Amino acid sequence: MKPSLLSFSLVLTGLFSLIGCSGPTFRILDKPVVFDEERKKLSLEYLESRHGLQQAAPYITPRMVVLHWTGSQTAEQGFDTMNPALLPTRRQAIAGASALNVAAQFLVDRDGTIFRQLPDTAFARHVIGLNYCAIGVENVGSDDAPLTRAQLKANEALIRHLKKKYPIEYVIGHYEYKDFSGHELWKEADSTYRTMKTDPGKSFMRKIRKRTADLKLKGSPLPA
Repeated sequence: MKPSLLSFSLVLTGLFSLIGCSGPTFRILDKPVVFDEERKKLSLEYLESRHGLQQAAPYITPRMVVLHWTGSQTAEQGFDTMNPALLPTRRQAIAGASALNVAAQFLVDRDGTIFRQLPDTAFARHVIGLNYCAIGVENVGSDDAPLTRAQLKANEALIRHLKKKYPIEYVIGHYEYKDFSGHELWKEADSTYRTMKTDPGKSFMRKIRKRTADLKLKGSPLPA
């Protein structure tokens, strides 16, 4: 583990060795964000108010994986952004939709280290209209810091792992989420609630799709 990760305030609670379908062994380190009663309550409220779903527990049946970048320079910064249950006051652009903080089930560092931040099927707010059926993967990077080859390999291995465990049909980049407006999977109560996204970069998505072509996963529903 690289030295910077030793500064994380939470203790790694688990270490798992997993084998990709066509790749080497990779590891997922458990690094949980807050998933307390407040976050669960806000998640249930979000499911009902934004997605029109009344549930007894804040969990999802995954049909999609959405790849993101954090916009931060380090894994520590990305984790700290997603850790609190409540959305920071600076996020006014999305605060009207819910006080629930953004998060993703997984965080991938620049060196390819994969952290599980929430249980695979726990609800997380990371993509408008699709949270209820999507597992989010945040990658440390930005427009100015394109994702690395190590992250490409880690994302491929993680997608293969999730495809084996769950009925995953789609893998998309965050920038493609609006293409699902009007699709059978789209559930968003406010027709005006949209944000502009470029993550995780079109080049990265082209490479991921080439490397996972054998899985026959679908992407954007719009014509290429």
